[in-house]
Amino acid sequence: MNEPGIQSLMDQETLDQRVRDGDTPEWVADHWHSFREGLLGERNGTPFPCFFGVESVQRGDPIYTAVPSMSDADALLGLRDRVLEYLDTYRDHSERASLVTFFKPPETPLSEADYHDALWHILQTLHLHDPEPWPEEIPTDPDDPRWEFCLGGEPMFPTCRAPFYETRKSRYCPVGLEITFQPRALFEDLDVTADTAAGQHARDVIQDRLEEYDGVCPHADLGDWGVEGDREWPQYMFSEDDRQAPSTCPITITRTHPKPAARLP
Repeated sequence: MNEPGIQSLMDQETLDQRVRDGDTPEWVADHWHSFREGLLGERNGTPFPCFFGVESVQRGDPIYTAVPSMSDADALLGLRDRVLEYLDTYRDHSERASLVTFFKPPETPLSEADYHDALWHILQTLHLHDPEPWPEEIPTDPDDPRWEFCLGGEPMFPTCRAPFYETRKSRYCPVGLEITFQPRALFEDLDVTADTAAGQHARDVIQDRLEEYDGVCPHADLGDWGVEGDREWPQYMFSEDDRQAPSTCPITITRTHPKPAARLP
């Protein structure tokens, strides 16, 4: 970790210092400022809804990397390598160390539909080039309430911020796409899964703060993993305009391993 270059894994102190020293492209600095101010600032007199995320940034827990393209093959294979490296090392850094990925913004503005396409292209690519088999305990059908994205044998929750959000400012990033990868083990270690009292209390607090922060009701797709009727995949990138969001999950998951002649889509 903290090797030279923006595509390495960086702890928060290293990222901040590189930005201060001018050792990152402007778009990386813009992402970092937006991310930090979004989580540590207030809106409508309310702090950012996820208090775990707020405390994590205050403590310097997250690990960061930057990805110079949302579609380039080498960039996405590099992201795969960084996620796998993160999974191998994050517990040594902090029990709350999520992986925050900043993507270089496109040269021209994208629509909401474009960002949904970009997210699922990224996740599909990661799956196609996963060096580990899909976990036996996780269904391959995204319409199953116990489905979630996996890489390197680890179930995880990737959540996005993007420029197209106008009302749900808790998901807004003015710069470009951000994906924060959080392994399910991280939630289990904190005892905040949906099947625990602590987890249900955390969910209630976050939803109350979310409504005040955004100024609108929590998204209809907000739910919990494994709960009948809830689905994980729409929560990765909430829709702002339902007409631009996919109605079914646009990813194909197989247990075939290794993938025969896997190619970037």
